[in-house]
Amino acid sequence: MVAEKSSKTLSVTLRVWRQAGPDAPGKFVDYAAANLSTDMSFLEMLDVVNDELTVKGEEPIAFAHDCREGICGTCSCTINGKPHGPGHGIATCQTYMRSFRDGDTIVVEPFRARAFPLVKDLVVDRSAFDRIIQAGGFITARTGSAPDANSTPVPKTDADLAMDAAACIGCGACVAACKNASAMLFVSAKVSQLGLLPQGQPERDQRVLAMVGTMDTLGFGNCTNQYECSAACPKTISHDFIARMNRDYLKASVRAAFKPVSASASGGAG
Repeated sequence: MVAEKSSKTLSVTLRVWRQAGPDAPGKFVDYAAANLSTDMSFLEMLDVVNDELTVKGEEPIAFAHDCREGICGTCSCTINGKPHGPGHGIATCQTYMRSFRDGDTIVVEPFRARAFPLVKDLVVDRSAFDRIIQAGGFITARTGSAPDANSTPVPKTDADLAMDAAACIGCGACVAACKNASAMLFVSAKVSQLGLLPQGQPERDQRVLAMVGTMDTLGFGNCTNQYECSAACPKTISHDFIARMNRDYLKASVRAAFKPVSASASGGAG
């Protein structure tokens, strides 16, 4: 009879940013986390630490999470200076303790950006992304029952690119990784996922102008083409979408500047 193989364990020191609220002073606090299974996800490890803090009567560490499957983008932490941690193409919830070594000190802090104000500990308010999406508005293409597959032909290259852009989960890692806290990768993905498809053409100009304008108003920084955004993205979205959005924005701006003015708007004869 073969004995069941047990997973390895490790012990680490967590250096966590603790801040009771947006106006409260913050500081790093060290916590010892011992006998952790290497098969634990990073969030499961935080659960264990919080259970121990609760038993001691101490305030647990506040962190955001939901699906824990790399889909929702809620688990936004900076781990050892990198958004979502040491892995590539994965979110915080998909980072496992086997990524670290026994005895490591792991520094955990929230995403830092003016447009992402801190709520508590590791939780930030990323509703600025929601306002950018809202600025994009709706499409006027018919919705409801699914159309015939061949009624609106879409080139496969465009369909593939649109799907790549739509993979964005809005986690904000691109903003946290950028030295300017730019949201260009996020906005370009959301603009492109509709701009590449026939259904998104009627509002294409209006969409890109409104979303970029809202992004600037909300205080995100400018893009200086360092490409840290795409390197930190858990869905490995390409920075090529930024160039695509810049072209769309330029064309939309020119068309808006030379758009004919109606007689009523210009005070013409009635």
